[in-house]
Amino acid sequence: MDGTVLNSEVIYHKIIKKLCQKYNRVYTKDLQIRMYGVTDREISETVVKELKVPISTDEFEKQLNDLAQKLLPSAPLQRGAERILTHLHDYKIPMALATNSTDQAVRLHATARPKLFGLFHHKVSVTDPAVRRGKPSPDIYLVAASKFPDKPQPRQCLVFEDSKVGVMSAREAGMQVVMIPDPRLDREHTRQATIVIQSLMDFKPELFGLPPFDDTPKRRNRIEGCTF
Repeated sequence: MDGTVLNSEVIYHKIIKKLCQKYNRVYTKDLQIRMYGVTDREISETVVKELKVPISTDEFEKQLNDLAQKLLPSAPLQRGAERILTHLHDYKIPMALATNSTDQAVRLHATARPKLFGLFHHKVSVTDPAVRRGKPSPDIYLVAASKFPDKPQPRQCLVFEDSKVGVMSAREAGMQVVMIPDPRLDREHTRQATIVIQSLMDFKPELFGLPPFDDTPKRRNRIEGCTF
C-alpha cells in the first residue's frame, strides 16, 4: 500500500522526522532508509532505542499513529497505480492488498478512496489475526494468497513492492516480485526482485502472461493472483 499504490512513504517519514525534532533528535537519512517497509511498531522501537528518544515505545507509536490518521489519507496515488489496478480488474485478474500497515490505516485510505480500494478482492494487514509476523517474514503474502477463491500456489502469484523488506517477504513466500524502489535506495537492496522498474507506468503485463495494456483480446493467464 504505502509506497506502491500510494505515495505515502514520504509523508510517513516526514511525520517521524517531526516527532524526532520534537524531542531534539535527528532522524538521519540512513535510519530512514532502514525503516522503509517495516511496521509502525518496529519503527517506534528502533527510533526510540537508537536515538534515545525520552519517551516509551508505546507513546512514540501512539503519537505516530495520531499524526498519521490526520495526514496519510491525503497521500497522492503513485504514478501508474490507478491504471494498472483498473486494467487488471477489467480483465478479472484477482488482486489483494498486502501491507505492513495496520488494519486501521487500511480503513483510513479505503474510506478516502472507496472506488480504488474496492478493486481489491481482499486486504491483509499486519494486524490480521492470521498474520503472525510482519514483513520481511512471508506470512502476509501467504495469507493474502490463501484468501483468493482458487487458492493459487505461491509461484502463481505476482507481487508489487517498493521496499527491501517487502521483496524479502514475497521471495520468502515463493512469489515473483516486481519492485518499484524509492530512488534513494541502494541498488544492493533491489537484487532479490524478479524485475525492477522506475514506476508502475513501466510495467509490461505480458512479461508475466497478463493481458497487455492495449486492445488485444484476452488470453489465458499464467499469473493467477496479484498483491500490492
